[in-house]
Amino acid sequence: MYDTIIIGAGPAGMTAALYAARSNLKVALIEGGLPGGQMNNTSDIENYPGYANISGPELAEKMFEPLENLGVEHLYGFVKNIEDHGDVKKVITDDEEFETRTVIVATGSKHRLLGVPGEEELNSRGVSYCAVCDGAFFRDQDLLVVGGGDSAVEEAIFLTQFAKSVTIVHRRDELRAQKVLQDRAFANGKINFIWDSVVKEIKGENRVESIVIENVKTNQVTEHAFGGVFIYVGLDPVSDFTKDLQIQDESGWIVTDDHMKTSVAGVFAVGDVRQKDLRQVTTAVGDGAIAGQEAYKYITEHS
Repeated sequence: MYDTIIIGAGPAGMTAALYAARSNLKVALIEGGLPGGQMNNTSDIENYPGYANISGPELAEKMFEPLENLGVEHLYGFVKNIEDHGDVKKVITDDEEFETRTVIVATGSKHRLLGVPGEEELNSRGVSYCAVCDGAFFRDQDLLVVGGGDSAVEEAIFLTQFAKSVTIVHRRDELRAQKVLQDRAFANGKINFIWDSVVKEIKGENRVESIVIENVKTNQVTEHAFGGVFIYVGLDPVSDFTKDLQIQDESGWIVTDDHMKTSVAGVFAVGDVRQKDLRQVTTAVGDGAIAGQEAYKYITEHS
């Protein structure tokens, strides 16, 4: 029997584990991959207090380091369901079941798919959702980045160190990214833009060869040669396993109050999986700290 099980070891989950363990709770952290979550796919983090610039994997390592000394159990697995039995919650993974008094959901989000022909067929063969993971495979090629937010522009800038050219295609006529990122992109001679346009098809035999693009204002359809396409068109929550608890909104984001409490007593949610406006490492860490303390309060009040 654990005091709290935290599902997901991104910055929110690791911070929740830190605060819960420092409150002398018996804590397990369940993760299906490397600790760090999406930080592991980020080359440079420039807006985390205390560091002018730090790589995502390095920050993930620094966050994970103290947890072992505090007795946090790190378990590998994919959670399939959470059952609420009042004072006891059951966390069911693909091959085990665990009992706990509280649960903190910190599973984050995943990149949204375009849903166009060729995307699935050419995934990992020129279609990518992670420039840091795959950028080095595309040296001296012409690349397309789909999207206009922070992630799209950051990754486009990152790709210029490998690519011959990087073109950003965006459905609007201006970017949504932070001004500092926009300025960098506009000043970079390797970055081009296709405005008011969407990808209709990704073509190629064994790998990406060309992209069909439609202008949403004129309906003109054109085909362009590209060696790879990096897609950043939004995020979807990783929350399917919480469906039975009925704690999600219509889009699957988990609804909480300011104390990270869901509508199910003893179940909390933190970080990018939560219904919120700003999804950043800093806000994830804040969520995690609150939830770790709230789990401790819940247990002391119910013991």
